[in-house]
Amino acid sequence: MFLLFPLMLVLTGLEVLLSGRDLTQAFAMLEQETQALELATRHPVIAWIQRGISLLLIAVCLERIVSHFAQRKAVPSPLLTGSFLFYWLTTVAMTAVLATNPKISHEYVYPLLLGLACSLAGPADRDRILGAVRNAFVVFLLASVMLIFVNPIMVLDSSYTQGLIPGLPRFGGLTSHPVMMGMLTQAVLIILWVRPFKRTWLNLFAWALGLGVLFMAQSKTAWLCFLISACCLVVVRRGIDAVQHAGDPRSSSFGVGLLLLVITGIVAVLAAFLVFDLPTVIADFFNTSTGAQLASLTGRDRIWVVAMEEWGRNPVFGYGLTIWDADYRQAIQMPNATHAHNQMLDTLSRSGTVGAIGLVVYAVVLTGMAFRYARATGGLSLALFISTALLSISEVPLLLVDYGSHVMTHFLLIVAVASGAAARVPAPRAAPTPIEPTLRTAA
Repeated sequence: MFLLFPLMLVLTGLEVLLSGRDLTQAFAMLEQETQALELATRHPVIAWIQRGISLLLIAVCLERIVSHFAQRKAVPSPLLTGSFLFYWLTTVAMTAVLATNPKISHEYVYPLLLGLACSLAGPADRDRILGAVRNAFVVFLLASVMLIFVNPIMVLDSSYTQGLIPGLPRFGGLTSHPVMMGMLTQAVLIILWVRPFKRTWLNLFAWALGLGVLFMAQSKTAWLCFLISACCLVVVRRGIDAVQHAGDPRSSSFGVGLLLLVITGIVAVLAAFLVFDLPTVIADFFNTSTGAQLASLTGRDRIWVVAMEEWGRNPVFGYGLTIWDADYRQAIQMPNATHAHNQMLDTLSRSGTVGAIGLVVYAVVLTGMAFRYARATGGLSLALFISTALLSISEVPLLLVDYGSHVMTHFLLIVAVASGAAARVPAPRAAPTPIEPTLRTAA
């Protein structure tokens, strides 16, 4: 099963590589698609590769599920498996049949099989999957960076003007969008933290490559996710030791350093308000075009209004899984609205109140289990959960209508939580072997 995740990266990279895209024209291409000026076509090689990966996914996941129960192994967490199945039923299966615009597709089955197989993962499976994802993504990043010198317009968006450094192109690499590159990179940096390479030079190279790509992607969401996830990893992996050092009078250097850090923070806040007049600076910033885009979350507020209106018109089972396709985007005159840019609003518009109930139940289970098994997974479950939760504010990482690198973090989170639960499941006891009585006769 560990090979499925690298294959998703291969599929993503090949699709971009064979498309011959110009990243600076990505939004124009979406507009042409919605206006039916240019049909969205895929390279025939990609179509056949995806068919092969889909067949492999079905075979591997079914073998994993059948063999698990054939060997009478315990499910690591019935609550996790059940909530995932309930989430798929309410947001995909019921929507595909009962929504206002029903549509049934074989693509909806692939995430179900992959999610169920991931929910049966143990610690050994987790280590193999993490190692495979780490290795594959380092190669993926290296190939993306090399394309800067070969075909820069394919991987760099030179038209981007909202970065911290004026004129710095935004790096999308071999992913569909720079935001996706940033989110995948920060997730792999978390994996690299939890499961580093054995060789120091290779580990340092991977960190330098990952941090460089994360910066060049210029995704503020990815930066925030990585910072908060890194803090969670430090707290989980070093938190108990830090608390013990803080209360140990023999470790005075730690207490002094912590005190200096607090004093520095207070002085910085006072300087921001008294010297630089921070409220005025913030007000002036939001009067600029960049600030106005930030206040409206880069136009996402308009998409959210449309999503809420669709939920109002289709309150029970939603509009259907085909919302935000090319025809719908043309009807609402928003060619860039490929989804609702918020997990809850997207679910409400697609699957209605029924889907929202499934999302809430699933999110509550993931939240509780990510915290519960944080130490058992070395902080991995909590860090991946934080990344997924923050990404859900502006993206749809929990969407289960297909598979690919865009949902990889979600399935890695399932693997992490399931492996943490599996570590606490006692191994099945072997059936006692009956001992045949023996009769002793007198000599």
